[in-house]
Amino acid sequence: MGNSRIAAVDVGNDAVKAIFGKVDYELSIPNVVARDIEDRPVIGIEELDTKDPLTGIHIKIHSPALKENNAIYRVGQLATKSDNATELDPGSSKSEEDQPLVMLFTALALDAVREENKNLFKRNQNVVDSNYTLGTGLPLREVKEGKDAGYRSKLLGSVHQVEFLVTPKYQGLKVNIKFDEVKVYPEGFAAFINLVMDNNLNIINKDLIDKRIIIQDIGGLSTDIAVIKNRNVDDDKAQGFNLGVSESLEAIREEIRSKYGVELDSRRDVVEIITKKHDRNHIMVKGSRTSVHEITDRILLDLAKKQYRLLRNVWKKNSQTEICYFVGGGSVVLKEYLKTLNNNLDGYNIDFFEDEKESIWMMANAYYKLISDNLKRTENNKKPEEKETVKAK
Repeated sequence: MGNSRIAAVDVGNDAVKAIFGKVDYELSIPNVVARDIEDRPVIGIEELDTKDPLTGIHIKIHSPALKENNAIYRVGQLATKSDNATELDPGSSKSEEDQPLVMLFTALALDAVREENKNLFKRNQNVVDSNYTLGTGLPLREVKEGKDAGYRSKLLGSVHQVEFLVTPKYQGLKVNIKFDEVKVYPEGFAAFINLVMDNNLNIINKDLIDKRIIIQDIGGLSTDIAVIKNRNVDDDKAQGFNLGVSESLEAIREEIRSKYGVELDSRRDVVEIITKKHDRNHIMVKGSRTSVHEITDRILLDLAKKQYRLLRNVWKKNSQTEICYFVGGGSVVLKEYLKTLNNNLDGYNIDFFEDEKESIWMMANAYYKLISDNLKRTENNKKPEEKETVKAK
């Protein structure tokens, strides 16, 4: 089977977060794609090799897992500048859309072509053959509907090829991606693992391990609420909702456009306006610093009320809950609104992660811990002569 590299990939609705190898490489790409032509025009073509590849991801993807095979895309930062850029729509299923797979394959290909991995994967002229052991996840709702099995089978057993077109440093390279193993975890359970265990799966939060906990993971398109009891997710009580922050971010973006004539490239730009340390909730209009506080407060408070209603309903059915943790990128955006509502209303024992990076990277970290543990246990169960055939890097 050759060398298999660990990849933990969280295809979030705002961005893809990925951790590779022995945590030797991390990657974050805005979850935005735009269909494109093969020979995109570039100003200063001779400077292409000096630029950061992440600023100009331009690829062609061949994969039997995709509905639209052999399509050409701008991905991430480059896509945000396109008129036809697409982000995932509310109500869409992550397990059934092409876009999450495009983002997943792109992240893996960007890792595979790195100079540091030259000795890990076989290279034949401009083709890199890569093998990955993947840990990833789907919203709780989709896992409860059994969609994880179909998602996993789409990835296993096929070769998926990413061809870099007009991309800095990697132009002309092709990456063949094969999966030796794919584990698809429910997102709520992953959040619990990350709360209580370190990268070696040692318990780091003894206070939490036997508590009754609610984890409310607010994403872009969905919210997962996991109820943890006796160190396990209670499958009957766990729920997934089609309520995330994307629609509200889109509404803010649209209102700013219609009121001030300011075009924001993507939802990520809206998040930056809401969460930046200085000049929060301000934009530049014709060179003047302008407050958009009224727009953001009105729209986000409305969403926070809906999120709080979900919490209240779940807590009512699980009255012996001791604490609720709000996690995910959406919780970073809604934190202050949720805290204010809770102080004025029910006063539940709720908590957030003050480290915003930790909250946003929580799923990728959890998948890394889970897939590493799975690999370790698989290795330990093998006969000595079999252990030589697989080396995870």
